[in-house]
Amino acid sequence: MVTVKSSQEIEKIYRACQVVAETLLKARESLVPGVTTWDLDRIAEEYILSKGLKPAFKGYRGFKHTLCTSINEEVVHGIPSKKREILEGDLVSVDCGAIYEGYYGDSARSFAVGQVSEKVQKLLEVTQEALARGIAQMKEGSRLYDIGASVQNYAENHGFSVVRDYVGHGIGRQLHEDPQIPNYGKAGTGMRLKPGMVFAIEPMLNAGLAETKTLSDGWTVVTRDGQLSAHFEDTAVVGEKAPQILTHL
Repeated sequence: MVTVKSSQEIEKIYRACQVVAETLLKARESLVPGVTTWDLDRIAEEYILSKGLKPAFKGYRGFKHTLCTSINEEVVHGIPSKKREILEGDLVSVDCGAIYEGYYGDSARSFAVGQVSEKVQKLLEVTQEALARGIAQMKEGSRLYDIGASVQNYAENHGFSVVRDYVGHGIGRQLHEDPQIPNYGKAGTGMRLKPGMVFAIEPMLNAGLAETKTLSDGWTVVTRDGQLSAHFEDTAVVGEKAPQILTHL
């Protein structure tokens, strides 16, 4: 069931989202060659706890860390490791969630480490813009699949593929609530959006084919063809005329 959140609930989600956004900023500042994904995870966890919140991912379905850190061909759910050092030229996707008074915030960003190729830079820019275009559809009277159609059209027009296996979602008292929100679809279809609905929109775009596979660790998702992937995510509220993005500082 898709719920409409009260203003009090949205305020709590907002508080969680702001700490998530601040945590991602801390991660970006720490992304230098030689740092490990374990280091990033420790920095993030310490920051969230210092604000009196709880990491949302730690313990979720057995996941043991605060961040998902996915590098280059890794799409999502990369596991932080003391052995995984960040290298010059890496594309690093960082996904983070936090809980404030029982309400969740969720966001992800992909970062270039040092000098990267024009191809990497274009992938980052297109994925971020695809997210913005998807969220722009979150207004009263729009249809659910208007979001994914906007993401898909922009991504494919720029030569990138949209991951089908993982989708955006409602968010509130649970990290993943109804509805599921694909990053593709047919505009003008799906349920009508109502003000107060809160969604986490998260396009994942691949430089090559859309297909993915999960590694033997049971978590890390990679592109099946080994090409690069980028991931951007924001939590936002459906508005009467325009959405409110809760994970922007």
